[in-house]
Order: sequence, then structure tokens, then C-alpha cells
Amino acid sequence: MMSVDSLTGFPAPAAPLNERGQELYLPDAGQLARPPRPISAITLGAGARGHVYGNFALAYPDHLRVVGVAEPSEARRSAYTAQHAIPESHCFADWEAVFAQPKFADAVIVSTPDPLHIAPCLAALAAGYDVLLEKPIAPTEAECRAVLAAAEASDRIVAVCHVLRYAPYFMHMRALIRAGAVGRLVSIQHMEPIGHAHMAHSYVRGNWRRSDEASPIILAKSSHDLDILRWLVGRPTRQVQAFGDLTWFRADNAPAGSTERCTGGCAVERTCPYSALRIYHQQRQRLYVFDLPAEEPARGNDILRALETTDYGRCVYRLDNDQCDHYTVNLQYDGGITATFSMDAFTPMSGRRTRVMGSHGYLDGDMRRLEAHDFRTGEVTTWTSDVTEDEDDALSGHGGGDWRLVADFVQAVAHRDPSRLTSTLAESIESHLVAFACERSRAQGTLEAVG
Repeated sequence: MMSVDSLTGFPAPAAPLNERGQELYLPDAGQLARPPRPISAITLGAGARGHVYGNFALAYPDHLRVVGVAEPSEARRSAYTAQHAIPESHCFADWEAVFAQPKFADAVIVSTPDPLHIAPCLAALAAGYDVLLEKPIAPTEAECRAVLAAAEASDRIVAVCHVLRYAPYFMHMRALIRAGAVGRLVSIQHMEPIGHAHMAHSYVRGNWRRSDEASPIILAKSSHDLDILRWLVGRPTRQVQAFGDLTWFRADNAPAGSTERCTGGCAVERTCPYSALRIYHQQRQRLYVFDLPAEEPARGNDILRALETTDYGRCVYRLDNDQCDHYTVNLQYDGGITATFSMDAFTPMSGRRTRVMGSHGYLDGDMRRLEAHDFRTGEVTTWTSDVTEDEDDALSGHGGGDWRLVADFVQAVAHRDPSRLTSTLAESIESHLVAFACERSRAQGTLEAVG
């Protein structure tokens, strides 16, 4: 168990676990107003994100109850069903079957793969459900606007899972900016270090490796960052200029002696930082993508079989991936405020880095430590959290925001009041419009307007 830092009030994680057996941050139970009755929800997609949001119901059954699930994997569906005591009549192999039934819950949690966000969301709105929608909203601007139009026409609540807004670290940073700690805000530098192993797992081997089958990495991975920048600045984005490319994870960089799979007798596997044997079998990282038994040695044997048969065992230089492995964006906001954003795969760490520059002060933080420099007094104030980088990564890298988002969604639904969320759907869409503008700028070498 981790303690609460006395300066920041950063919360300690408690007993509930996510799908990977890792501890989750809890909202402050003393500040959670119990709704008049528990909100009921159906989870579409019982993967990692479906478990993170659904597990809130296990910790706070007076606030949320999961009463249905749709998940194509029988193993995941069965586990989720047992965990939440869902009746068999409300368990489905595909999300379409949910909406063939009469409405049987208050809300739907859409945590399906990226290309399958818009259709379930539109179906849920048409059926009268409120929606907790994993980002991205949709892979195109037209589809994002279609979701907004449907939400406004149905008068339902749609909360986009921009969970960084709920991380105590970013909440504290924003409060300092609003309180004038830096004077007049002038510019921000923000970096998202993906981490080399995470990049190889998700955006080279994994479900997000192709922009045409999922969404461009600036949207799939970094809509969080574009949104948090907008939230910190507090003004609309006006123009963007973007640069980026796929530089390293390409066939022309494959080392001599490498093979199609890391399990195929590759001559450089032992020294390759992206070795699937190292990441999955030896280090036991990111195993939630496999349906594995809990016990050894069966668990180890099943990992090896998965690496011999799935894309997670393939050489990172020999796939059909097209996602950028580095991406830089210049942004201009109303009032002349500027920001730079950099997303980089080639880092040993994850967790965002942010510098905020103003007329009278400066903030510098890494999601665990935040320094405030006051130019007027020369004073430097430091806020720290005892959550380590590895622990934060294990907790989805969102700094404790996941369950706070769910808590606010429950309140918004219970009281029919979307203002209880930090962002309306119309506001959440702006980060997506910025991402689409970034892709146009990157592809065409242009300065792009947003809006």
C-alpha cells in the first residue's frame, strides 16, 4: 500500500485490482456523494479498459453496478460475468445483441477496440442509454460530429474517457495556473514518452499498429495530451503544425540474422531491446493480451505458444505497422498562447513531462513531482508523490484519473447533469479535431487551422 503525500494529497491505492492484478487508485471515499440509487451499466468490451471501469462497481456497489457484458472472447466474458454476478441472459458475444434486447440498464460503457467505438455509441444513444465512451470518439472528423449530433438529439449524457483531467497531478497543475502561480500564461512544453517496450507492444505488434485499421497514433495515443493541453490553457486551439514519421520499426532496419519471429532462432534476439521472449516470457510484461492460466508452468508454456502463433511474437522490423514512432506538434491558442507537444517511442520510461512558462513563474513536473518557481520571490515550492514511475505505468499511466472519471460519470447520470463532468462531449471533440488537423499538417507540410 502507498501512503498519501502530505503536500499534494495524492491518494493511495487500495485493495481493488485491475485485470492484470495491479492495484488501482481509489477516489476519496469521503468525498463521494452516494447517488439516490446505484447506476446500472452494460460493459461492451471486457478487456483491460473494460475491467478498469467495471471494477469501480466492485469497490463502490452503492454507486455503480455492472448488469451486462458483451465480449467476443469466451474466457474474458466468463471471467467478467462471474466477477460481476451478471445473469446469463445479459451476457453476449457481440455488442449488437445488447441492443436487440429491451433497455435493461442506465448506461453503456464502450470499451471496444477503437474502430468499434462509434457504432455501439450510436446504438446506445438510439436505445436511450447514457454512454461512457473510451477515446477516441471515432476515427474521422465526420463520425465524431455524428456522435455529437446524436447525443444532442437524444438528450443523453456522453462522457469521453479523457482521464488525465481527473489525475490529481494535472488537477493540481491546473489549479496553480488558475491561481496565478505563473502570472500570465505564455507557453507550455509537453512530452509524452511512450516507452520503447510499450511502443513495440501496442503500436508495432499490437491492435493499434495500423492507422487505417485503428486510428492515427496522434489520436489513438495522444488525444489525452491534446486534451490536457487544451484544459490547462483554457482557450480554444487555433492553429497547428505537425511533423512525424515511422523511422525505426521498418524492414530496412532489420538486423542481419533476424528472423520472422523472436522464437524462430533469431541470431540477435538475446541483445534486441524489442525481443518478444524478453518482454513477455522473461519479464512477464503486458500479459493481459493473452488468455492465460494463473499457475506455472502452464502459464509459461502458454506464453511461448502465444509468441509462436500471434503477432506479439513477430519481429518488430517485419510487420505491416505504419504508426509514427516520433511526432512533434506546435500549437497556437486564442490570445497567442503557444505549446509544443512531443510524443516519442524511444524512451526508457513512460509518464508525461510538462513545463509551464508564465510572466511571473514556471512549473516543471513529471506526474510524480511538480516544482513551482516564483520569479517575484525566488521561492521554489515542490509537491511530490511517492508513486514510482513503474507503479504509475502499472496503473495505466493516468495518474489516478480512471476511477475519478467513473465517479463523476455516475453523478452526472444520477442527477441528469452533464456539468458534473470536467468536459462536455462538444469540448472533448476539440482534441480530436486538433489530431485530425495534425495529420493533415504532417502529411501535407501545412499550417492547419482548427475548428
